[in-house]
Amino acid sequence: MSKFLKKLLKGVLADEELSKVYSSFDMIGDIAIIKIPDSLLTKKNIIGEVILQSIKNLKSVFLQRSSVSGEYRLRGLEVIAGDEKYVTYYREYGCKFLVNVATSYFSPRLSTERLRISNLVSPGEIVVNMFAGVGTFSVIMAKKHQIKVYNIDSNLDAYILSIINSKINRLKDRVFSIHGDSQEVLRLNRFKDRIDRVLLPLPERAHEFIDVSINCLKPSGGHLHFFSHIKSDTKSQVVPNSEAYIRNLFSKYNFELKHTQIVRDVAPRIYQTVTDLFIFK
Repeated sequence: MSKFLKKLLKGVLADEELSKVYSSFDMIGDIAIIKIPDSLLTKKNIIGEVILQSIKNLKSVFLQRSSVSGEYRLRGLEVIAGDEKYVTYYREYGCKFLVNVATSYFSPRLSTERLRISNLVSPGEIVVNMFAGVGTFSVIMAKKHQIKVYNIDSNLDAYILSIINSKINRLKDRVFSIHGDSQEVLRLNRFKDRIDRVLLPLPERAHEFIDVSINCLKPSGGHLHFFSHIKSDTKSQVVPNSEAYIRNLFSKYNFELKHTQIVRDVAPRIYQTVTDLFIFK
């Protein structure tokens, strides 16, 4: 995407300015979200218009003014070209999602990971998706397999969108959305010893939910997909560092570490990883 963006902006920006352009931007339905370095902010509207005119069916271009932050993992947005519209439809692996980029967390960069985990699920499983957002992981899993997924999020807007998305994809009988804090929801007796698989896709806080996640797994054990943020000076050390971190976090449990991989870069020398574990109870 970086070469594509620089190709679009060639002749619009000077060569020195082109060298500062960030390497990628997000496309979510008919909305583009881009980052622009401070030194180029005076050109933000020009950059936005070029992108808007160059990509078919694009309706809005937003500048990401701040990084993802807060309880709901939202980012500050400013429209720099096109319509000031925040709601769009996004399609992935045969599924359709209604997304509000301003009020709920969503990243198209997790699409490969959503497919990977859905391929690990077996028919008949009962799955808990913590911090589930608009239900993307849940819908893709349930579309592929005859399973039940409990989709939990404390963000009311994300919860409402997850209900809509289960209806859009005709999965009301497989995806069950719950509004609330995952810690409190999983303490309910109806989840204890019932769950085959738990997703913890919140790297910043997943470590706070280990005990309550394991408590809800079946007595025969179950799977966890644990997301982390790992600092590393070299990419080759990311997976070993992540696995050392996981072994320390889960030291009081009997587990098998099955797989770890890098999901994406999130900042200079900071990587998001995912580790698949099987927990023995």
